[in-house]
Amino acid sequence: MSDFDTVPVGDIPADASILDVREDYEWVAGHAEGALHIPMDQLPGRLSELDPDEDLFIICRTGGRSHRVAQWLVAQGYSATNVAGGMDMWFEAGRPMVSDNGLKPVVL
Repeated sequence: MSDFDTVPVGDIPADASILDVREDYEWVAGHAEGALHIPMDQLPGRLSELDPDEDLFIICRTGGRSHRVAQWLVAQGYSATNVAGGMDMWFEAGRPMVSDNGLKPVVL
């Protein structure tokens, strides 16, 4: 098993590279502004879209999927950090969010 860090939302730098691994409908409803969206099940086929030298902060809704993705990415040689509590905690912390549906951003 590969080692990786888990950090709370408050420890994520403002200029961090965030990878959101939630499903499309979750992303459309609300996500961190500037995040990259690759659903978890698409990641193996889209791995080339990631820079192995970039520190990635992996986020999902509550932290379960992002935990598995961070673990897998580290095993592939990437630098990945799991975001504890995911988008639920991001929203609770009042961090900036946008939606793709024209509505107020929410976490589904």
